[in-house]
Amino acid sequence: MIKYNLRCENDHEFESWFRSSSDYDDQVANNHVTCPYCNSVSIDKALMAPNVSTSKSKEKPVETVHNQKLDQDVRKTLQKVRDYIVQNSEYVGDRFAEEARQIHNDESEKSIYGEATPQEVSDLVEDGVDVLPLPRDMKKDN
Repeated sequence: MIKYNLRCENDHEFESWFRSSSDYDDQVANNHVTCPYCNSVSIDKALMAPNVSTSKSKEKPVETVHNQKLDQDVRKTLQKVRDYIVQNSEYVGDRFAEEARQIHNDESEKSIYGEATPQEVSDLVEDGVDVLPLPRDMKKDN
């Protein structure tokens, strides 16, 4: 797997993982990579610092933000996204991977959500099936 820093035509930067550099090239060429901020499909690799191994094994810290107002706004937005998906999609439980592949192959417009194992998600992505993680229910966290 390769992680690329990407940038859209509107200068939004984001990260994405690809199975290989050719997988990245194929997905971008077929407009399967979109900016999560503006949905632009005009995507290029952003400048990246190389990942250099040192003799000292250090775990890379996770980037975090602690801003109570921002945190509340993000939680509200994620909850709205989740509520919309749940209200406008069919829950298929652990049949998600099977159903998603069938929808992809039939080019149906049906919207679903459910559960999938990491391997099932990886296989779906590898096969070009668009899937997104569903934000967790933020109401339960308050």
